[in-house]
Amino acid sequence: MNDSGTKEGFGAEVKQFISFTVGTEEYGLELLRVKEVIRMRQITWLPKVPSCVKGIINLRGDVIPIIDLRERFGLQAQELTTMTRVIVVEVEGKPVGMVVDSASQVVRVPADQFDPPPAAMGEGSRDLITAVGKLDGRLIIMIDVDRILSTEEISQIAGSLQAAEKEPEPSMA
Repeated sequence: MNDSGTKEGFGAEVKQFISFTVGTEEYGLELLRVKEVIRMRQITWLPKVPSCVKGIINLRGDVIPIIDLRERFGLQAQELTTMTRVIVVEVEGKPVGMVVDSASQVVRVPADQFDPPPAAMGEGSRDLITAVGKLDGRLIIMIDVDRILSTEEISQIAGSLQAAEKEPEPSMA
C-alpha cells in the first residue's frame, strides 16, 4: 500500500483525492486528509484572526475555524451559492474548515500523472501546491493542507478561540 492507501492493477499506484473548485480552477486534496464535506452554515465571527479566517462553526460539538480559500488564494469575494461547500480537514491535529466554491467527487488518478509544481511559480504559490495532476485533458492543482495557514496564523486562531471560550468575569464596579 502507498501513502494514499491504494493500489490498482499490476503495481500501478493510484492517488485518491477529492476535487473542488475555487474560482475557475480545479484543486485536489488527498482523500486521507479530508474528514468530511459539509454544506455552508452560519459562521460566528472571531476577532484578531487573519482576514482569510471567516470565523468559527459548531460541528457536532466541535468548534472549527473556517478559512475562505478564495481570499487565501487572492481571489475576489463571491456570493455564497447552493454549491458552496466546507471541506473539513485536520491541520496540526485540529479540524479546520475550508470554504470552496464547489466540491465534486473522489477522483482516482495514476501516480505517474502527477508532476511537481512548475518552477516558474512564485514561492508563495509553490508553498501551497504539492503537485499538478493531469486527468482527462485538465489540470488539477494538489493543495498541501498543512501550509494553508502559517504557524503564526494558527497561533492567532488558537488565541482567539481560547479568548472566545472564556466567559467574561463580572466586574466589581
